[in-house]
Amino acid sequence: MRSASTFNPPTRILLGPGPSGAHPRVLRAMTAPILGHLDPEFLRIMDECNDMLRRVMGTENRITLATPGTGTSGMEAAVMNLVEPGDKVVIGSCGYFGDRIVQMAERAGGVVTRVTSAWGSPTDVAGVEAAVKAAGNVKLVGIVHAETSTGVQTPVEPFAKIAHEAGALLLVDCVTSLGGVPVTVDAWSADAVYSGTQKCLSAPPGMAPLTLSPDAWDAVKAREVPCNSWYLDLSLIEAYWDERRAYHHTAPISMVYALHEALALVLDEGLEVRWARHEQNGRALQAGLEGMGLVLHADEGYRLPVLTTVRIPEGVNDAEVRGALLKRHSIEIGGGLGDLRAKVWRLGLMGESSNPGNVLLALSSLGKILREQGFKADIGGGISAAAAGLEGA
Repeated sequence: MRSASTFNPPTRILLGPGPSGAHPRVLRAMTAPILGHLDPEFLRIMDECNDMLRRVMGTENRITLATPGTGTSGMEAAVMNLVEPGDKVVIGSCGYFGDRIVQMAERAGGVVTRVTSAWGSPTDVAGVEAAVKAAGNVKLVGIVHAETSTGVQTPVEPFAKIAHEAGALLLVDCVTSLGGVPVTVDAWSADAVYSGTQKCLSAPPGMAPLTLSPDAWDAVKAREVPCNSWYLDLSLIEAYWDERRAYHHTAPISMVYALHEALALVLDEGLEVRWARHEQNGRALQAGLEGMGLVLHADEGYRLPVLTTVRIPEGVNDAEVRGALLKRHSIEIGGGLGDLRAKVWRLGLMGESSNPGNVLLALSSLGKILREQGFKADIGGGISAAAAGLEGA
């Protein structure tokens, strides 16, 4: 008698807020033989990951590595290492993940000022500037570049100017943007930037790329009290990723393999080509959704191409639609988080999932189910609008 059911996960088309589909090369890399975490060959692979991460993140920062865990581990590593008890922190929050940064900074003992924007609008530049001036002696300003809960992209440069004129560091969450839209750490003058493997890098969840500027690293080394997290203490993790190879934890070997292949695929495609692919597919999907008669949630001009939020029409059952897409078409899309729960759907076109076929499949499948729910979706109009955007793809 079997002691467990047969392991046979279904194949899904991942068009939600993450994870995205992984390239076969990435999945194949994860089946490679396990090496010891101090094996010379594995250390060479780590060094190559470092070099490729710098290129993909647009930085020359020496402190560029990947923490074990999902994108949230990158967030926690950045916040817990930079915020000490009593530090003044200003966080611009325009969604669920901006609020998460606030919670972490408070747990680290920071004196946090939250500047809140509507969930669908970018972070308020004037509000953050006023808060930084009012607080005085601010150590850290934090924003989310690509807010996964709302589909909003916030321009980074104005906040770098605000932070540095006040003598503060700038933290930027790029979990959903790295590898899909331009992330240029050094050009932004950002000090702490982190991401995740499972979004536009198109690897399984499990590691979080992170980079710190020299000023941010100086702040970590100047701490008067140890970091609140031992596991994510960057002064310890960094000593394993650099030439000292000081033991800290047993690295997730197969995930490092996956990260290596995912980064190689990004660079093989070319950053600008990859950004253009995500832009074209994302805008085509958005045009198609509007062409069907649906309403996009995020403010025009600030909509992410890689993650689209669309409002659920009146009278349409959120869970039934998502369930039908999964059961009948093996398509996963995401529901709303926090203030947007049961109010929006989140459709992701990230990494390997960002292609013209998925744009048209998502529109046709969603349109049919919406009609069953009583919403008169103009499927032909949506497909035509999307197809126009995909011309030349």
